[in-house]
Amino acid sequence: MNLKGSFNLVKKSTEFCVSYTDPLSRTKLTKAIEPFIQDVPSDKQFIIVCIGTDRSTGDSLGPFVGNFLNKFSFRPFAVYGTIDSPVHAMNLSDTIELIYTKYNNPFIIAVDACLGKYENIGKITLAKGAIQPGAGVKKQLPEIGDIHIKGLVNVSSYMGYLVLQNTRLSLVMSISEVIGSSLHNALINHFTHQTDTKIAINQMEFTIHPTTDS
Repeated sequence: MNLKGSFNLVKKSTEFCVSYTDPLSRTKLTKAIEPFIQDVPSDKQFIIVCIGTDRSTGDSLGPFVGNFLNKFSFRPFAVYGTIDSPVHAMNLSDTIELIYTKYNNPFIIAVDACLGKYENIGKITLAKGAIQPGAGVKKQLPEIGDIHIKGLVNVSSYMGYLVLQNTRLSLVMSISEVIGSSLHNALINHFTHQTDTKIAINQMEFTIHPTTDS
C-alpha cells in the first residue's frame, strides 16, 4: 500500500488519471497503457506485481487485480500477488529477487492502492517509473516497477491503517476490475499487433500472430 497521495502530479504529461466510474474507464486506461509498453523489446517478459494484502480491505486492491488477471486462460504475462498469495511488506524484497532470478530482463508493471483527497477517491493513475510501497508511512521498502498503476481507495489520514480497514470492499473490487481488464486488453493488443512473436510464459512457449486489418 502506498499511503502517499500523489494526485497533485496528475497534470504531468507522464501521468494519466481516470475515475473508475467513468463509463469509458476501461477503454481510456487501456489506450493510456499502450504507449507505455509499445516500445518494450520482444525479449522482455512482462511481469505484473500486484502489491497488497487481504488482511486489510483497502490494501487488497493489488491482490484482487492479481486474481482478476489470473482468470484469463491466455496470459502473455506473469502475475505476482493474489488473494491467496499476496505480495506485501514482508515478502516484497524476496519477490523482487525471485523475479530477477527467474526471468531474464523483465518489464515490471506494479499495481498498488493509495490514499489521498476525498474528491479523488476512485481515481486510477498510471505513470512511468517505479513505485515505492509504504513511502507514506516511512517504511523502507524497495522500489519496484518500470511503470506503475495506483488506485485511490480512501482518504489520507494520520489513522491510515484504520482508514484502510474501513474501506468499502465493493469500491476496491470495482477499481481492481477496471485495472485488471485494462492491463489484460493492453497487453493482448501489444502482442497481437506485433510481427510473429514467440513468448515464454511459465516455461511454455506460444507464438503470437499479428492481426491484419480487413
